Amino acid sequence: MQAAPLSAIGDGMDPGFGVYVHWPFCAAKCPYCDFNSHVRHQPVDQQRFVAAFLGEMAAVRAISGPRTVTSIFMGGGTPSLMEPATVEAILDGIARNWHVPDGIEITMEANPSSVEATRFHGYRAAGVNRVSLGVQALNDRDLKFLGRLHNVEDALKAVRLAREIFPRMSFDLIYARPNQTVEDWERELREAVSYAVDHLSLYQLTIEEGTPFFGLHKAGKLIVPDGEQSAVLYEATQEITAAIGMPAYEVSNHAQPGAESRHNLTYWRYGDYAGIGPGAHGRLTVGTEKLATATERHPEEWLRRVEERGDGIAEREQLDLEAQADELLLMGLRLREGVDLARWQMLSGRDPDPAREQFLIEHGFIERLGNSRLRCTPTGMLILDAVVADLAC
Repeated sequence: MQAAPLSAIGDGMDPGFGVYVHWPFCAAKCPYCDFNSHVRHQPVDQQRFVAAFLGEMAAVRAISGPRTVTSIFMGGGTPSLMEPATVEAILDGIARNWHVPDGIEITMEANPSSVEATRFHGYRAAGVNRVSLGVQALNDRDLKFLGRLHNVEDALKAVRLAREIFPRMSFDLIYARPNQTVEDWERELREAVSYAVDHLSLYQLTIEEGTPFFGLHKAGKLIVPDGEQSAVLYEATQEITAAIGMPAYEVSNHAQPGAESRHNLTYWRYGDYAGIGPGAHGRLTVGTEKLATATERHPEEWLRRVEERGDGIAEREQLDLEAQADELLLMGLRLREGVDLARWQMLSGRDPDPAREQFLIEHGFIERLGNSRLRCTPTGMLILDAVVADLAC
């Protein structure tokens, strides 16, 4: 696939059809990470994995039927460990299986080490037009604490290079780190925006079971902000980003107007997406049904399954209308634009419970946008899971 100019996409409220490709390998496992990522001390046979990706694409295409792709996202793991030729082969495979219009959003996650950054020109030539950098912090002390392999100098070099090569760029930061003050975080956010980034993904540090940080936290050796401190940092994040022209359009994502992630909007608007690669999830509308898929997580076992039977899909579940309505609510309430009530009513077969809705409105957790949409307020976002559970009852 040749690089094409990035064109504006008239999103409207069409959730679209995305393709997600999971590259599961990392140079090192970060102590906070519970994603499906694996370290290999021997070179990965990229050609063999490419053949498996292409095989699984064909199998998923047989399920999805012909579709027009609105976005592609390569995540991980660390996709920027792929050779540019691997990326090109994957994008060519997607274009052979589905219709891929010129200029759609094609994102790759990348870690900002100097070795990987040198590949950026190759990725751009392959067709990537948006890069998402895993910066995570803008001081060396916290980068070391987070187990990152890069320092601030590496990160800024990658940011500058990405800004030169790719039409669009995002980067991730983790906050609510130990001993982090609101003033520290505000300085870091303002510095981040100064690098001409148009999108920021800002995640609170969470302690996930099964990670090294979980053991340290349980032993009392890692202290993170409590719920009240985290709420203060979250609220400050919303105020600061709004003031600097990058308001939240989703719980953890902020963008200049028009720079929102098209691919992630497909998830949150409850569109369809094909999940390709080890540990990838998918949602595919087949006739009147919605099929949820999940592939084998272990890379070599996934590879064996694809080579033996044509795909690595380990789980297939037909979602009934009630399950679809619950997922629509769970995803849509993450967005500032909220949920399309007519669509939720069509799936659930009912209206929101008036008493529950009125209770949540009176307490400032949700609000109506005319008669057509329902959304969480900034206060409601702090207890999003509870709000979703209450409305879904």
